[in-house]
Amino acid sequence: MTVLRVDYDTPWKEIVEQYLPEFLAFFFPQAHAAIDWERGYSFLDKELRQIVREAESGSPRRVDKLVRVFRRGDGAEVWVLIHIEIQGQPEKAFDERMYIYNYRTFDRYKRHVASLAVLTDSNPDWRPGSFGYELFGCRVSLDFPIVKLLDYRVDWAELLKSDNPFAIVTMAHLQTQATRHDVAERYAVKLRLAKMLYQKGYDRREIINLFRFIAWVMALPPELEDQFMNDVIAYEKEENIPYMAPFELKAFQEGVEQGMEQGMEQGMEQGVQQMLLAALDIRFGPLSEELVERVQGVTDTAVLQELHRQALLSDSLEAFAAHLPEA
Repeated sequence: MTVLRVDYDTPWKEIVEQYLPEFLAFFFPQAHAAIDWERGYSFLDKELRQIVREAESGSPRRVDKLVRVFRRGDGAEVWVLIHIEIQGQPEKAFDERMYIYNYRTFDRYKRHVASLAVLTDSNPDWRPGSFGYELFGCRVSLDFPIVKLLDYRVDWAELLKSDNPFAIVTMAHLQTQATRHDVAERYAVKLRLAKMLYQKGYDRREIINLFRFIAWVMALPPELEDQFMNDVIAYEKEENIPYMAPFELKAFQEGVEQGMEQGMEQGMEQGVQQMLLAALDIRFGPLSEELVERVQGVTDTAVLQELHRQALLSDSLEAFAAHLPEA
């Protein structure tokens, strides 16, 4: 059986917005410790879209999140900015893009900007962390912290012990990648993670938020999705912990499916490209730079949608590549 859902961006964006302090505490503790959380924070989505438009060069580019926060300590800047990228595919010019967004954000606000990246792809060797060049004695550079989700595989025991919501998020994402060819194992892992939400003592709101993330990224064929929801309902009854009514669980299932359908229908070249690359990564593992570039070179949305269909139907990367237009 083939897992069809491939959109990682939406659940990651939602979970970062819901748990920004926990996100930084888990992945970037130095940044978390330097922020005065009592003064609040704000996501600059409208301003971010303007920066993206100004920075576009050729194909569309996107920053995941831009956040205004306050620093701790006397004499520190009143507020600063954090630029967060959640990157699901190796990208040849990723480090350059991080640099461009950093300096354009600084130029707009005249405030210090910290650029942080979480790499959720399945290629262990892809680890961009700096960009720079030197010309005639003039040197320009940006070093930015990265987190590679794959590295957490060796700390599984620590993930199980952690109460930070992003321990669950990390386990769900890694297990999604690990079970790309084993639907039965994905079902078993997904159910274990769902039960873990209750066992860790999260409150109802946290359970719902994290359940939504797990339900979205750990896609199953329809018949197993139904069984999964029924098993969660049975577990709640057995443990006498009715945090989510059956109609809520059904709404989760329908909402995730509709979200994917809307993503396919939005007709946006970049969105379809991302879903296509994610489908290939889920089914066949790390992709070569050459293949990624060939996909990114396709600009016709109808062709991209047909390629996405072929990505789900092809038995191998070679069979899929035969459907790519000639460069």
